[in-house]
Amino acid sequence: MSPAGIVSASDRFGLYVHVPFCERKCAYCDFYSVEGTGLKERYLNALHIEIARGARRTAAAVAGTVYLGGGTPTMLPPADIERILADIADHFSIAADAEYTIEVNPGSASLETLRFLRGLGFNRLSIGVQSFDGAALAFLERIHTAAEARTCIESARTAGFDNLSVDLIYAIPGLSRSAWERTLQEAVNFSPEHVSAYSLIVEEQTPLHARVQAGIVTPADEEEEAAQYMMTMEFLESRGLEHYEVSNYAREGFRSRHNSSYWQHRNYLGFGPSAHSFWADGHTGEAWRWANIRQLHGYCDVLWRNGSPVAMAEELGTRELVNERIFLGLRSDGLSLPMLTNDLGYELSGEQRAYIHQILARNLAVLRAGTVTLTREGFLLCDEICAHLMVS
Repeated sequence: MSPAGIVSASDRFGLYVHVPFCERKCAYCDFYSVEGTGLKERYLNALHIEIARGARRTAAAVAGTVYLGGGTPTMLPPADIERILADIADHFSIAADAEYTIEVNPGSASLETLRFLRGLGFNRLSIGVQSFDGAALAFLERIHTAAEARTCIESARTAGFDNLSVDLIYAIPGLSRSAWERTLQEAVNFSPEHVSAYSLIVEEQTPLHARVQAGIVTPADEEEEAAQYMMTMEFLESRGLEHYEVSNYAREGFRSRHNSSYWQHRNYLGFGPSAHSFWADGHTGEAWRWANIRQLHGYCDVLWRNGSPVAMAEELGTRELVNERIFLGLRSDGLSLPMLTNDLGYELSGEQRAYIHQILARNLAVLRAGTVTLTREGFLLCDEICAHLMVS
């Protein structure tokens, strides 16, 4: 079955829309975006076509989450965001209790805009704060100041949002542990329901990568990165946020339902340039992953010509599904060994079982009811542990 075929699912799935517009590209960012909104009408028309076509893939399935990310979705006028939601509502069945998330940057979200978004039905806001340290924001080339970040959070509460997620970045060159701790403290002072804290990754084909290659910037070393990560885990957990995924923390009842669908290996459909999708048919056992063209002009052109915007598609066999389940499970709630067998018909090899015993003995993981869950020390070595357990 190809990604264009009809599939069915009894479970809820996630909907993601990639809005590829930014006021200015940040030096470290590898997400696809373009500066300015000159092509927004072409984008919205192409998106309309893709959404209408995508509905044929889901049969009677119901969307439990809707997520607008980017880029900066709020670069679009509010009326255009409303237009996207109307397109989704026209073509998909959405659960009555669906989680509606939109990403905002502090420099592009006024109180008036936030009130409009809340009125549209968005019930979760993901705010790209990244830091409350002025020097760190300047290094990252963010368009907002720390003061604007504070104002945005306060405005979000005034607008009626009671589910806020704050994005933060650590291991920024030149950012001391004490400065990072101050950012963490200021973040929790606002009592967000969710915090995403990511290590700064030097992605290829970004301005930051070019500066590192030229010797202009020296990344934080592994020891410093590990120390700041350990500090993050201890700090946020001690203040009542559950560490439920490598980089994500939530108060009880406020996990990101949309992102959890990725980590729990559930179905999701992505629309827009560079968007990714995953769909597994519980009846046939077939599973596909596909990704759209990572170029706005190309994405719009091919849809206008009634072509497919898919640039990559692959059918996932048992080995690929097992490896994804191992990787995603260990990064989040844990790897359920019974579910590997029940869902995918896979039994761990003797070598894999021996390695699990090793990480249990080293206190890198715990085993409860057949589920292997990493400890804080295990999260520091998550990629290494996954590599040892994955099927070659």
